[in-house]
Amino acid sequence: MDKYINYFVKLILPSTIVTIRIVFFTILIGFVLGFIIAVLLTMYGPNGLNYKKKFYNVLSFIVNTIRSFPILILIVAISPFTRLIIGTTIGEKAVILPLSITATAFIARLLESSFIKVDKQLIEAAKSFGATNIQIMFGVIIRESIPSIVSVVTMAAVNYIAATTIAGAVGGGGLGAVALTYGYQSFNNTILYLSVFIMFLFVNIAQYIGDFIYKKLI
Repeated sequence: MDKYINYFVKLILPSTIVTIRIVFFTILIGFVLGFIIAVLLTMYGPNGLNYKKKFYNVLSFIVNTIRSFPILILIVAISPFTRLIIGTTIGEKAVILPLSITATAFIARLLESSFIKVDKQLIEAAKSFGATNIQIMFGVIIRESIPSIVSVVTMAAVNYIAATTIAGAVGGGGLGAVALTYGYQSFNNTILYLSVFIMFLFVNIAQYIGDFIYKKLI
């Protein structure tokens, strides 16, 4: 029994806290930047309020390019940039940067899809009352999209809980690194399956909270 307590206290608990921090800051940064990009894509897109073809195409291309990279490949590919900004390519802070970049593109595209689905009649009604594009964007489109925004954040949280395990394979830390290094590679099924179980709990808790908030908003 003491052995299992030591596993939990010395390995599982600290790595669980690291995983929570990685996911939290990844989603926070990804949402803030992704929201800004989604607003620009919606404002200046072909179905938007003020279509600017060149601007939209460049921004859309950047988002699509980032989304086309598997997370593990992107982490490795931008490692020189990560080292320049963070000072290292290993550890919690070093993995938040590439995860935040991918989360930004992921969230931006999903938010754009949510924004452009807002009822066009509401937008036309706002225009008829003399509302500016900014007022329409924030007072109509975003306001009507709040439940969808909650769903996007929930989906991102679930996806990037899983992504932390991938990051763990390249020195990112967290439960993924513990499960791989101290569980799978050391043939310690206790650590492996306990780590998997905690990740399972994280995913279900995030999904439950997101669904609960969504139902309250619709």
